[in-house]
Amino acid sequence: MSTTTEHTASADFLAEPPHIRELRQRVREFVDKEVRPRVAANDRAEHDDFDLELVQRGHEAGLLRLVVPKEYGGLGLGVLGVAVALEEIAKACAGTALIFGATLLGQAPILLSADTRLQSRFLPRFSGDTAVLACNAITEDAAGCDLLIPENAEHATDVVRARRQGDHYLLTGRKRFITNAKVADFACVYANIEGHPGATGLTAFIVPLDTPGITRGPVADKMGYRACLGSELLLDDVQVPMENIVGGEGNGMLINVQQMNMARATVAAISTGIAQGAFDLAKQWCEDRVQGGVPLYMHQFTARKLAEMSSKTDAARLMYLKAAQTTDTAMPAPAYEPATAKLFADRVAIEVAQEAMSLMGARGYLREYGMEKFVRESFGARIYEGTPEVLALAITEALYSDDDF
Repeated sequence: MSTTTEHTASADFLAEPPHIRELRQRVREFVDKEVRPRVAANDRAEHDDFDLELVQRGHEAGLLRLVVPKEYGGLGLGVLGVAVALEEIAKACAGTALIFGATLLGQAPILLSADTRLQSRFLPRFSGDTAVLACNAITEDAAGCDLLIPENAEHATDVVRARRQGDHYLLTGRKRFITNAKVADFACVYANIEGHPGATGLTAFIVPLDTPGITRGPVADKMGYRACLGSELLLDDVQVPMENIVGGEGNGMLINVQQMNMARATVAAISTGIAQGAFDLAKQWCEDRVQGGVPLYMHQFTARKLAEMSSKTDAARLMYLKAAQTTDTAMPAPAYEPATAKLFADRVAIEVAQEAMSLMGARGYLREYGMEKFVRESFGARIYEGTPEVLALAITEALYSDDDF
């Protein structure tokens, strides 16, 4: 029995275009050469260590410019290309996948705005010789998934504020749990225009992180995803010119909703990668481990578990591929497909990783075998870009809307 051939029936069924299949293979080769040899070291390093060399190698492989239009030196791909690339990386290390995924989130508002001035100023930076990272600064103490703070809420003013002063805005406040904030070159910062709390004043600003008044907070010591850095962004009268507004004043919620729907498809891909990575380890173990004179996979109880794990993972892949393709072809990005894909894939990652650890027994619990890392990281994706509860609300709203999804 060979364990080196990966089943890709789901990808074949949805007829991945040739350039996407080629991308998947190129990223897989990059992962085998550059990511896998570093996984254990990056996971065990101090929580604020960052493998800049690996990021530079990824940049040279094109992973930071997947969605950058060709006229700005990018590959001109859509959400499907990003999702496929992130799944392949997450099979080895979800934290590394998130470094590249978070940069996409920082790029997405610029792309969605269709503002050629912003695009020509910022997007070519991702095609230079040196890696450039971005981040998306949404989350605050009082607003995570529930970004829409009611206008009459007592804490509606306790958000990052933007105060108009001549031809620029002054941003003040604190963002939390921002992936890449410690190492990014610029951020898309969401702030409420002073006097307009809640959705009416939410505005997106592109902010270079070397701007005076910005302090990058300490790096969070996380359970998983340790290869990427998450930290606070503190803003104290940070001066941002009017031309750095994305999509116009008060349109931040429109930009964020579109961006989040795109992101959910890619996070579903990361969860699928976690499930596939855990399954691959368990599958190999069940071939190598002999019990009762035969490999473990030949026992019916084990075979049943492997079959269910494989089926769930393949189903998760089908769902994220559908969500990504739908998002690329239906603008504005739909809410239903990305939300269902993420809700399902996040659960599959946890279930498959836990079953895989059980199949490996005591060895699955040891760090040297790598399985416990998949288990730790399987819980991360269900938190960011929409918890199960928030996703359920988005799905139900779509089910009862007038739109034909």
